[in-house]
Amino acid sequence: MYGLIEKDNIKIEDMIYEIRGIPVMLDSDLARVYNCKNGTKTINLAVKRNIKKFPNDFYFQLTEEECKYVSRFQFETLNGQGHNIKYLPYVFTEQGVAMLATVIHTKVAAEVSINIMRAFVKMRHYLTENKDIYKSINNINNTLIEHDEKINYLFSKFDKKEKLLLEKESFEGYLNILEILKKAKSALIIIDNYTDITFLDLIRNIKCNIILITKNSNRLSNIEIDKYNSEYHNLKVIRDNSFHDRFIIVDQKEIYLCGSSLNSIGAKISMIIKINGQETKELLLNIIKKITNK
Repeated sequence: MYGLIEKDNIKIEDMIYEIRGIPVMLDSDLARVYNCKNGTKTINLAVKRNIKKFPNDFYFQLTEEECKYVSRFQFETLNGQGHNIKYLPYVFTEQGVAMLATVIHTKVAAEVSINIMRAFVKMRHYLTENKDIYKSINNINNTLIEHDEKINYLFSKFDKKEKLLLEKESFEGYLNILEILKKAKSALIIIDNYTDITFLDLIRNIKCNIILITKNSNRLSNIEIDKYNSEYHNLKVIRDNSFHDRFIIVDQKEIYLCGSSLNSIGAKISMIIKINGQETKELLLNIIKKITNK
């Protein structure tokens, strides 16, 4: 159809339907490929928490007639019933799927989002190659151009706040992390339970006080820390296992969430996200304050 893009034998291109003249994906299909533990509840909650990011041209709810149309192709998606659906599902346009990738945080979200975007691209190529079956080629071309412009605009905004590191981009990840660390003028707090001796090489040229919060492990020994401090004198290590995620806090102002440990950044697909919510920042800083003042 549009070429095969598969994950666990799931053909993503077969999950793209044309509704109201535009290609869309069902919320249940997205929950399935994103490995959302709570299914569509995870998708709906993510949208609800970020509702301003999802206007009507990014996602909408299907009508009963539209559900019947989709059910002819995929009964399983609609709870195996097709005509007797308790809740009308939502669908996401290409722009909506791209935005969804920024608010869903499952382990496979980044990789799957890339595959979905490629599926949409293949579909557009298919439409272009078979344009003679449509009544108005000008309208199709204009729609495709408009879609591309919206996607490019969305990701231009996305890239300013978040970095997506693809697999085998270790050096690119190293440079991105180093760029963040060098922003610190007075204080740097790093939370990472899996730091090892490579972390010391990463921070040795940072000219400010550094606090590392990490759990007790053999990855970074006290002997290695003492040797580092005998030369650079700027590292304090706090052994604490309160955190699951990894954070970088620059001058108590900027907070970054890292999808991977600093010593393995770029080894697999991961995200570096700047946290902008004031309440979230204040809560995190208060927790860190309690730990550092113990």
